[in-house]
Amino acid sequence: MKILQINIDYKQGSTGNIMYNIHKILNENEFESFVAYGRGDWDEDNVIKISNKFDFYLHALGTRVFDRHGLYSTRVTKNFIEKIDKLDIDVFHLHNIHGYYINYKILFNYLKKKNKPVVWTFHDCWAFTGHCSHYEYVGCDKWQDHCGSCPQKNRYPKSVLFDNSYNNFELKKKYFTSIKNLTIITPSNWLKNEVKKSFFKNYDIQVIHNGIDLEVFKPRKSDFRKKFNIENKFIILGVANVWEERKGFDYFIKLSKMLQNNEVIVLVGLNDKQLKYLPKNVIGIKRTNNLEELVEIYSSADVFVNPTLEEVLGLTNIESLACGTPVITFDSGGSPECLDEKCGYIVKKGDLGELYNKMLEVKNKSKSYFSKHCLKRANLFDKNDKFMEYVKLYKDLT
Repeated sequence: MKILQINIDYKQGSTGNIMYNIHKILNENEFESFVAYGRGDWDEDNVIKISNKFDFYLHALGTRVFDRHGLYSTRVTKNFIEKIDKLDIDVFHLHNIHGYYINYKILFNYLKKKNKPVVWTFHDCWAFTGHCSHYEYVGCDKWQDHCGSCPQKNRYPKSVLFDNSYNNFELKKKYFTSIKNLTIITPSNWLKNEVKKSFFKNYDIQVIHNGIDLEVFKPRKSDFRKKFNIENKFIILGVANVWEERKGFDYFIKLSKMLQNNEVIVLVGLNDKQLKYLPKNVIGIKRTNNLEELVEIYSSADVFVNPTLEEVLGLTNIESLACGTPVITFDSGGSPECLDEKCGYIVKKGDLGELYNKMLEVKNKSKSYFSKHCLKRANLFDKNDKFMEYVKLYKDLT
């Protein structure tokens, strides 16, 4: 059986690593696996690059001016279709088809013509809105009826001039629902319930939670505490790829004013500007691609705090649990699905006082009280088990 996955990234970023791990498992299970991507350079067998830098910038420019994201990259998409048409693919698996690299009208016309099973993993909400990839933070529900006059025109995929959200919604609905043999996968029950309110509501929608590598993410000893001279401190950890208001950065700054002398915040993923203006009881660390270093930080912390205001699932929660560190999170999106009452706490979104009180509960009970339960919970998100669910799905569809 031949499987083709399509995504903006390959082997990098959260969705790129998910695609790579599925590709790897398929090869191990004697499937013929192909992957196609838009960004980066990988010289491997059965790995196809769709776009190029020149096309990428043209697509981004068109998006910035006309708000017509996903409607450029015409030539590279046609060339890509010519390549894959020779492969006789049995199942097409889409991930993020946004990201300035592919023309979705051309792609979906081809998928409709081929009439093969299509699996589409929604890693965000872009597929069923007229513009944005996330809307929970601004509380917008226009997408349930019809987008227009988008309140997030200046958010990714950013448009600085025109608002084309009404027409985008029309086009997405037309082309995306033209595929009858479509199975939608969401990484959380929260997103599944959101999709049920959209124009995809009549499709088969299943949940496959994202998984992590439990051979990498596990308790690890290190000199992290000694390195930063916080050996006797209660460490409150926060991790994000990009720290911004919707990820809860401001809540950590406010939380820093409530801490006792033996408590300290460690934030991973900060930029240079953010590092300059941190309070004294906040240790800032730039984004790291060194997983061993990240695991050491997770393992050294006493509690992981995720005051996110918008989240599809929250892999950082699971990574922390796998390192034996309890989690406190706001009840945003799918974030609460990562834990239960034995390995952390779920707090009402925006309730800083309750978040601090739960942090004190962890401190009083000690990390060791939670660690065994954290590790047990993390086992539910073993990437090998999660991605094998895709293998079963492919078999069921053919």
